[in-house]
Amino acid sequence: MQNKISEEIIVIEDNDTMRLGITESLQKEGYTVSAFDNGVDALNNFKVHSCAMAVIDLKMEPLNGIEVLKQIKEQNPKTEVLMISAYGTVEDAVKAMQLGAADFLTKPFSPDELRIRVRKLFERRQKEKEIENLIEQNRFLNEEIQTEFKDIIGSSQAIKNVFSLIDQVAGKDSTVLLLGESGTGKELVARAIHRKSKRADKPFIKVNCGVLNENLLESELFGHEKGSFTGAVRQKKGRFELADTGTLFLDEIGDISTAMQIKLLRVLQEGEFERVGGEQTIHTDVRIISATNRHLQKLVMQEKFREDLFYRLSVIPVQLPPLRERKEDIVPLVDYFLNKLSARNRQASKKISDDGLKLLVDYPWPGNIRELENLIERLFVISHGDEIAPELIASHLSSGLNNYNSFANLPLVEAVGAFEKKLIVQAMKKSDGVKNRAAKLLGINTSALYYKLEKYDLL
Repeated sequence: MQNKISEEIIVIEDNDTMRLGITESLQKEGYTVSAFDNGVDALNNFKVHSCAMAVIDLKMEPLNGIEVLKQIKEQNPKTEVLMISAYGTVEDAVKAMQLGAADFLTKPFSPDELRIRVRKLFERRQKEKEIENLIEQNRFLNEEIQTEFKDIIGSSQAIKNVFSLIDQVAGKDSTVLLLGESGTGKELVARAIHRKSKRADKPFIKVNCGVLNENLLESELFGHEKGSFTGAVRQKKGRFELADTGTLFLDEIGDISTAMQIKLLRVLQEGEFERVGGEQTIHTDVRIISATNRHLQKLVMQEKFREDLFYRLSVIPVQLPPLRERKEDIVPLVDYFLNKLSARNRQASKKISDDGLKLLVDYPWPGNIRELENLIERLFVISHGDEIAPELIASHLSSGLNNYNSFANLPLVEAVGAFEKKLIVQAMKKSDGVKNRAAKLLGINTSALYYKLEKYDLL
């Protein structure tokens, strides 16, 4: 017995014998078929249950086949339409084709001829899907190409250790977990691992798990079938499919729900999943690199993160140092950002005096490299002349630099924590408690701010 084909066909034919013959012929091929003896009932059904293909008789009452064709194409342009008629003329065929029909078959026809025509239309439909998927995949790849290439800047021992780890893990297919505070360059390291891997010529696809709710994240990761939820007007491939044979970077992995953790664990264990609303099991071959600024082991102990998933993700953990622990890299980073801004704005680069650089080096950078880059861009834009004055730098260091000395007698870790907490409190006051605005002031993302608010009991 043949396997049931997932594609559905609607047959609209007012002749009972012909309708039954077409239906049985297609069902023997394994297609799912719904049959109607008039266009009105068929269209009412089509509004709530679209289909892949429609076989429509030209001469019917009260709606003729041309009118049915027009309304089907208005509701779903991707539905393939095969027109049939015992009175077919060249004019009828041309008009049907102009309105979007894919083929025109004149009665009488044999069951074999019908099956061949239908099969060819489905083959064409499949090729079009493949092209659409390639276009969608290429869109992600083009985003990668168009994104300005960034080297990992620095020569400190801390960053050299990261370089060494990249070289060690890149050639393997093991999962990598990038750990570190927000803004330390985790995505940059993920890209470097991919570029040095045997998958370098395959897709690098990323998704930020911290900015999507559970339902949106599931659709984003696994894709969805048409009609699986409100707004799902077409089938969509998820990031796991788009990243097949390449690398999938899961940022902010510590923010996903328990339900999503279970689904993700299955993919990691079995390499398979189903799209949202789908029944077909899809196999995928991807290398997973994940990242988080949260303490996953602590979340495991609190039963907020699955222990088995943690071990699956952290086969190779890589700890990224905060900027305050690689201060010798601050000046090279400043030069890099200034030169990049100069090229982007097509104007001469600006300089920072030794006094200004000392301010930047002494600052603890709670937002790490992202905060430094945001500050340099702000200073570049608002400064006059070809030099950024130390006074301007001091006034824009999160309004907290003047209070930095009050933490000087504390141990380094405590001092940094106290200073960071003070900056967060100031940012929350300035933004009237609006967290996304406060995060923007601090140069960190919102999920990182939530983590820090929880860390310092500020929620």
